[in-house]
Amino acid sequence: MADALCGIWVDRAGQVHLAHRATADGVCVESEVALQPFAWLDAEPAAELLDGVPLQKLTGDGAFMWLARPPSLDAYDALIKRLRGAVAVDGVRPLESQHLLETRQRLFADVSFAELRRCQLDIETASSGNGFSDATLPDDRVLAIGLRFGDRDRTLVLAEPTDAAEKAMLAELNAVLAEEDPDTIEGHNIFKFDFDFLRLRAKRLKVPCAWGRFGQRANFRRSRLKVAERWIDFPRCDLPGRTVVDTFLLVQLYDITTRELTAFGLKDVAVHFGITSVDGSDRTYIAGNKIQDAYASDRATFLAYLADDLRETKGIADRLLPTYFEQVRTFPITLQEATLRGTTGKIDLLFQEHYYHAGRSTPAPPEVKPFEGGYTRSFQEGVFKHVLHFDVASLYPSLLLHIGRNPKNDALGVFIPLLKQLREYRLRYKQLARSAESAEERAEADARQASFKILINSFYGYLGFSGARFGDGELAAEVTQRGRDLLQALIEELSRQGATILEADTDGIYLSTPEYFDRPEELLAKAAAILPAGIELEYDGRYESMFCYKAKNYALYDGERITLKGSALRSRGIEPYLKRLSDSLISHLLGVGGESPSDLVVRFRDEIPALKTPVQELAKTEILSQNPDTYEKFIATGGKPRRASAEVALQMTPRPSMGDRISYYILPRQKGQTSDWQRARALDAYDPMMAAYDPKYYLKKLDDWVKRYEPFLDATKLTGPEEQGSLF
Repeated sequence: MADALCGIWVDRAGQVHLAHRATADGVCVESEVALQPFAWLDAEPAAELLDGVPLQKLTGDGAFMWLARPPSLDAYDALIKRLRGAVAVDGVRPLESQHLLETRQRLFADVSFAELRRCQLDIETASSGNGFSDATLPDDRVLAIGLRFGDRDRTLVLAEPTDAAEKAMLAELNAVLAEEDPDTIEGHNIFKFDFDFLRLRAKRLKVPCAWGRFGQRANFRRSRLKVAERWIDFPRCDLPGRTVVDTFLLVQLYDITTRELTAFGLKDVAVHFGITSVDGSDRTYIAGNKIQDAYASDRATFLAYLADDLRETKGIADRLLPTYFEQVRTFPITLQEATLRGTTGKIDLLFQEHYYHAGRSTPAPPEVKPFEGGYTRSFQEGVFKHVLHFDVASLYPSLLLHIGRNPKNDALGVFIPLLKQLREYRLRYKQLARSAESAEERAEADARQASFKILINSFYGYLGFSGARFGDGELAAEVTQRGRDLLQALIEELSRQGATILEADTDGIYLSTPEYFDRPEELLAKAAAILPAGIELEYDGRYESMFCYKAKNYALYDGERITLKGSALRSRGIEPYLKRLSDSLISHLLGVGGESPSDLVVRFRDEIPALKTPVQELAKTEILSQNPDTYEKFIATGGKPRRASAEVALQMTPRPSMGDRISYYILPRQKGQTSDWQRARALDAYDPMMAAYDPKYYLKKLDDWVKRYEPFLDATKLTGPEEQGSLF
């Protein structure tokens, strides 16, 4: 192994602490260098504002044509403060990225993913209250800290329920992390639960959170992450020289494009990825309110449950982390920033690096006007057999290379050569993923090609983003227009070959063709013949059946598993009993079988009025889109609309945060109540005697579900007992 950079941290004095893995046994060697800070300015400041800071005029006519080079971090901070309001400043944050950019270094450049020193962490806690652990309560202790290093578990277990024993266990955690020296610490919801809980217990017991490298403690701060259209608030934890990986956040980022997950909990995701079987026969389960009892009376089961949590966490990280690991070998960025930062900011760093070392001025982000998106259309409704999926390989990047024009403000001409280089890397590793000798080499190559695929596809999105320094809305609009034209030409050709087009979305086409189902390559070759040079059509899979519901909403069955696409079929906010109905209906439509949707409807119509359906099957779960305190102020000033989940959050102690999941049910209507939010109660507050759910409300939702799927249901089996045969 070469001298590989595996950790970096910049202290407040401006010293860059580096951890290099330079020995065969993987031990890190630490070193220090001084940070060489810099910042771009859009005008030459007055001499008194510069206060002796060296200033370099850059070539080109970009908006930021001056480069300031303060001699120290203190001088850098002082300069930024003096320039506030006088000139625009464009800097690089965090400072670790600034050092990597300035020195053209990359983390883990000579380390394979298999050589990454990884740790999975999961804790189990006691509860003295209503079933939820509260780290601020004296007796809600940490019962165990599960740690996995590779295939070794080092589980720390509370010796006895005392402050002294818990304090010793927290101190032992510090010692184990220092001894094992992991590059990453991975956990599912580790920011909001595990590390935050450990922080509060450590504070109570006066134990330092010495979890970082270079003898440093953890740093905590409030942060937020944008996931598609919503924000998630979380207490971020930064460990100098190490990376905290929260797989709970990674699965939500993953689902932005796949739209396959119906829940983000550890056990749900583990089943989705095949880490744990659907029936759960290969893992130990303990109900949340029974964990403390298992610790006390069934230690073997308790430890097996914790070990399975670690195994599932590792399995999820094995699947999702390699993409980000490969990104840090491409961008001047830390691994933790890679997992929490948008793609636009990463691509900007590459451009800034090229312009910085070329001594060239950089542009300000241009305004990008709205433009028409990709081609999307649903052609059919119903169930179809013998389905093939074709897509155009990296459609937009390929079109960009075909056009061959850099963004208007890319004076250095970086965009197209960089895109071409990344595409060549991707093709090289894609080939290695098929031909490498060992399974480990093939997996490594596949992770790299997948990462580069994401990167090159992001170049198009970067062009159309108003915050991108080198954005170009006109070029992005031209690319989408050509993409629409190309996809329509493919649809016409495939139809001419006898295929029934089912669904088209941006760069892919689903079609039904009994003739070519067992020889898709023949149909692929005929359709690909109409494409321009450099644009490739790929066969991306076949399916026994497909349920087309409406545009961008469909279900696929490949003979082993069902995949749902679109929010109409897989809304995470839907009540469990309705989700169960939808899953049953889709399973039957696709020919998979399972429980009958007709029988389910009849059963729910019998059980709900008798309050026999468990409230957990009826309760709705939503993710808070606003902090409760902010919502409360919004309502106090007359803000509307009022939302059931937000109202329930106001009832809870402690109050949850934006991004948390809230489960609630609806009480029977009282006089004067006109809206659902007035009747919403937290699921944990359910009382079948004093505060039961409203049967009429849930029966009405059941009837609405039946009507929505009327074209696909057998009406004679789904009618109510009073009006047999007349529901529709």
